[in-house]
Amino acid sequence: MRRYRFFFVLMGTLPATGARAPGQDPLAAVYARIDAAASRFKGLTANIRRVDHEEVIHEEDVETGTIKVKRQKPKELLVRMDIQGTNPKQAVVNGSKVQVYYPNNPGEIQVLELGKKKSLVDQYMALGFGGNSNDLRAAYVVKSGGEETVAGERTTRLELTPKSPELLDQWKRIDLWISDKGGYAVQQKLYEKAKNYILITYTNVELNPTIPDSVFHLDVPKGTKQEILLRKK
Repeated sequence: MRRYRFFFVLMGTLPATGARAPGQDPLAAVYARIDAAASRFKGLTANIRRVDHEEVIHEEDVETGTIKVKRQKPKELLVRMDIQGTNPKQAVVNGSKVQVYYPNNPGEIQVLELGKKKSLVDQYMALGFGGNSNDLRAAYVVKSGGEETVAGERTTRLELTPKSPELLDQWKRIDLWISDKGGYAVQQKLYEKAKNYILITYTNVELNPTIPDSVFHLDVPKGTKQEILLRKK
């Protein structure tokens, strides 16, 4: 799993937008906000800041960029991420296929065809991609972490424990900060073993913008070849 870490992190780094009315469940109000957002979700754009923390060497790798999402069908989305800085990258997700291009190493596109691992994609979709609270609870044990302010927004933090053994082997816990105002994720924190984690913060979120399909094609030189890292079976 660690070999394809960037790809799976990409699948999970999208604002959660996601039907049930508040009731006795203390998480009901958060679920209602997620579900209300999911019912209207057609896509989004946002700025992202991603921190990769390595505890043993006390080092953090920080990346910034933008993300664009367009919903095709309830469970079908187009995703594009552009990372800036000294190691820029472009990444596009279309269904169970992920493509990544590194402009500093032109001539090759890395491709991941998930195939039977599509179920992992569905579980990551519960964190975003217009997923609703039923999707979230189906994939994770959910606990409330209380109210917090993140990036200037009032949020409610959710603590998620993956139900899938394969996902749990990769992430022992995922925290999700849901905007009290918009029902989308302002921040995500994915905990690995040995106190390592990935922290993703979203700012300038715009919901349901008009995004042409042409955006979801990599900007690569003519003749660029594809390297298949994992082929679907």
